Amino acid sequence: MMKLGYACINMSMPSKFRTCRLRTVEEQGLEKVKEIAVHNLAEVIRVLKWNIAHEIYFFRMSSDLIPFASHPVMTWDWQRDADIMALTAEISRLRELHGMRLSMHPGQYTIINSPRVDVVEKAIADLSYHQQLLDLVGGTDMILHIGGAYGDKKTASERFIRAYNGLPNDIKRLLRLENDDKTYTATDVLGIAKATGATVCFDIHHHICNHEPDADVAQIVTDVFKTWETTPKMHISSGKTGATDRSHHDLIHLEDFQRLMGLLDGRDVDIMFEAKRKEQSVLALREKL
Repeated sequence: MMKLGYACINMSMPSKFRTCRLRTVEEQGLEKVKEIAVHNLAEVIRVLKWNIAHEIYFFRMSSDLIPFASHPVMTWDWQRDADIMALTAEISRLRELHGMRLSMHPGQYTIINSPRVDVVEKAIADLSYHQQLLDLVGGTDMILHIGGAYGDKKTASERFIRAYNGLPNDIKRLLRLENDDKTYTATDVLGIAKATGATVCFDIHHHICNHEPDADVAQIVTDVFKTWETTPKMHISSGKTGATDRSHHDLIHLEDFQRLMGLLDGRDVDIMFEAKRKEQSVLALREKL
């Protein structure tokens, strides 16, 4: 059964996740990081229980749950801490009991096709953090954009392929490559996936904003399905002022959802709503349906 989900925060509760500055860590130590991490994971449990009560079984966890997890300042072995393990085990229990799907989406600075070695090294460290946390909670998906073109998209794509192929298998097992709204089209990403064996997460709004003039979206969706061994994950959003506005609307327009349903042609997927009103966009669209 199709799962409709939302990202990171719940506006109805509302959820209250915390973070801190590096200076705070330097002044107060890693005990402060653990305090925040424990709070954030407990908050995830609260959000998941709200989701279960409202029959929402797909959720994207924030990348900031464990502050500075991939930063050199982190010497605390957080993934083996008893308190962290207890909280992530409870998240995993809820996920399994209710058939939930959990994902994450590393941020815009996690770029493995950068020409700068230090940027790539930091990106791989960040991917490793996401993989470790996803494994603890039983998550299935870690979404990544290809990155920048750096004035030569072909060379940048080749650099991505080399970097991807060098990643640890534990990271590649969870990684899904997403088309973006400015640089790398779904066709570009499928080409990279063919060269790497990667899985592709199709974003229909990004495709509307950024595609080749002769792109066959029905064939693209079919090709995306071929990259998956499990139920595919796709993204949807509505443009704030119109179809090609890259900014996200508060909600998902019914016609945009129906467009995606038409392309799916009855095939099973789970859909992440990338709308500003988060869980309210899921509830509103579901009510219309």
